[in-house]
Amino acid sequence: MINNIWEENKRCLQCKNPACKKGCPVSTPMNEVIGLLKENKIKEAGKLLFENNPLSVITGLICPHEEFCMGHCVLNFKGSPIQTGSIEHYTSDYYLNSVDFKPEINPEKKVGIIGSGPAGLTMAILLARKGYDITIFESHEQIGGVLRYGIPEFRLPKSILDKYHDILIKMGVKIRPNTLVGTVITLDDMFRDGYKAVFVSTGTWKPRKLNIPGESLGHVYYAIDYLRSPSTHYLGKKVCVIGGGNVALDCARTAIRKGAKEVTVYYRKGEADMPSSKVEINYARLDGVNFEFYRSPLEINDKSIKFQKTDNNDEEISYDADSVIISISQGPRSLIADSTRGLKLDRLGLVVIDETGRTTKEGVFASGDVVTGAKTVVEAVASTKVAAKCLDEYVTQKYNLK
Repeated sequence: MINNIWEENKRCLQCKNPACKKGCPVSTPMNEVIGLLKENKIKEAGKLLFENNPLSVITGLICPHEEFCMGHCVLNFKGSPIQTGSIEHYTSDYYLNSVDFKPEINPEKKVGIIGSGPAGLTMAILLARKGYDITIFESHEQIGGVLRYGIPEFRLPKSILDKYHDILIKMGVKIRPNTLVGTVITLDDMFRDGYKAVFVSTGTWKPRKLNIPGESLGHVYYAIDYLRSPSTHYLGKKVCVIGGGNVALDCARTAIRKGAKEVTVYYRKGEADMPSSKVEINYARLDGVNFEFYRSPLEINDKSIKFQKTDNNDEEISYDADSVIISISQGPRSLIADSTRGLKLDRLGLVVIDETGRTTKEGVFASGDVVTGAKTVVEAVASTKVAAKCLDEYVTQKYNLK
């Protein structure tokens, strides 16, 4: 690993106007990072990455670099781009293992964060560095949200999320696991108890239905539920995955690792139209995943699933399946909105915000998937940085705090 990174550093042209930075949603200054690494200043490089993007060790692994930084690298015109993801991950991991985080908390600056996925983790770290007294409310037993319960171990090791748990504790952040806000605890309760602001980052945990016959059968599962605990599902030998995004491919690759002998992804359009990363498609094929394109599901039966071909006439075709995983996106739960007056949702159930992350209820801010629908981790980080700045200005000005 280190030899490859060293060679990649040497290949970097150190552009004065780096296209890789412009192509990154969070404007990662990879040219400056690589410049520091060339001077053997890895700790300074790691600090630069972390202060720009608190989740850089994660985005270095799972970000679609071919669409963002790597996709904009000028070396694409002459050969292969710089492997920025590997550099980002290695440098960030080194930094997180070497730095000591110490709490500096002002108890007057009390803020609640609901959800500990990409947006929640980012907000917690950004505000903790400004001395906020933070409590994270997490509905699962461990932090991470979709990072822990929606991305397979082979793509994102859980040990990284455990490291973030330790970092948060060292920064003085309090964590309440197994706490679903909107049922017993409400936003009104939190403001009553002295929270100056609340940040909503609850993600999208409600699966979208196909609304076809057979969807309630016992061998049919939704992707977000399957990925939460793959070992508790018995899929059989022949698995059908319906969908074309990265989550569908994560399900397919996980199923193979859990013992399925034949896994096929069915998508209603062609391969070029799939929303998943091209790199992830290639990895899926390498793992042995099959693909059937131009197939729209009509009906699920006990041992098969019927599709309609969408590339010619309305011909119907059936495929055998021991189990079916549905992965056609997901939306947010409505628990918080249902228990909070003045918090507006759009027609898709997503939280409505302005350009700074403010919701329609005073003192409540939001970002991440609960606002945009499922997006990349780095996009959640970018929008959360904007919301964190606005939240900080709101609290310090309204309550005259520093």
